[in-house]
Amino acid sequence: MRVGIIGGGGISETHARAVQAIDGLTIEAVYGANAGRAAALAADVGATAYDDLDRFLAHKLDMVIIGSPSALHAEQGIAAARCGLHLLIEKPIDMTTAKIDALLEAADKARVTVGVCFQDRLQPDIHATKLFIEEGRLGRPVLASGRVKWYRAPEYYSGSRWRGKFALDGGGAMMNQAIHTVDLLLWLFGPVARVYANTATRVHDIEVEDTAVATIEFASGALGSMEATTSVYPGFSRRVEVTGSEGTIVIEHDRVISSDLRSGEPGVVSSAAGDANASASSAKVSDTRAHQRIIRDFVRAVETGGTPICDGPDGRRSVELIEGMYASAKSGQAVTLSARPQPSRA
Repeated sequence: MRVGIIGGGGISETHARAVQAIDGLTIEAVYGANAGRAAALAADVGATAYDDLDRFLAHKLDMVIIGSPSALHAEQGIAAARCGLHLLIEKPIDMTTAKIDALLEAADKARVTVGVCFQDRLQPDIHATKLFIEEGRLGRPVLASGRVKWYRAPEYYSGSRWRGKFALDGGGAMMNQAIHTVDLLLWLFGPVARVYANTATRVHDIEVEDTAVATIEFASGALGSMEATTSVYPGFSRRVEVTGSEGTIVIEHDRVISSDLRSGEPGVVSSAAGDANASASSAKVSDTRAHQRIIRDFVRAVETGGTPICDGPDGRRSVELIEGMYASAKSGQAVTLSARPQPSRA
């Protein structure tokens, strides 16, 4: 399958390395607004570099992986869909649900597949937790929490033309860093009915929040909380806790560290097969195995006519919830979310 890369930054380099590790895929073209970075990435992977999107899309391709600034995802995705190209899009799928809806409409009309890079869903321990909950072994949902207490150095923002800027990033710690964990709370515990949140910019000189907290009411009646920061030095492993009427599972980074059931039966057993990335303190991705899994899953969906582990409508949910958080933080009131059915994919 012929792959095009949209973006020349760090995450596009990660996408490219992951693609190169998968048999049957070749990177044919790279497009980026920064012509120098796009050319360098293209040279590294033996592809053709473009600084014009239309010319890039005219190259013979089957799919594109979009890793440009968040606010450009829908616009570029719509253009690619109209050319009949399947779309695998870095999180968030875009920064607003209105733009996402326009993208999904264009993809439906073009009959192309849309996937979102929420690769944590395919981490072995997290996927096992999803299956465990779906089998009903954790019991009735009671409480869920996500904590992304990370640190990013000032240079992370000052060295980028788009990070920390609302027009291109769409938000801060919650929208950019913690959205993976927001997605997991939705995936594991189902849709959210209401959210109340506060945001602040406490450490970094940026336009968006570096610190946020939210209280969540799930449609099931379960409660939850979410913390997201890039302001907590030195940065700590992401933590997810899910409690049902029959027990509790705790995940740190991407590994289950405890799984306790009232029955005394075995819970989720850690595979110890997670990645080696130091996400708590660095945006650098040294271990691409999780990205390889999400790309393989997407290619499988394209080739079989199936559905990716996270398709476009499913990827929209985390943005809708974060939009609700931001609206709540602005108004000082809880926000009620739409009651859309949530697919079950494991």
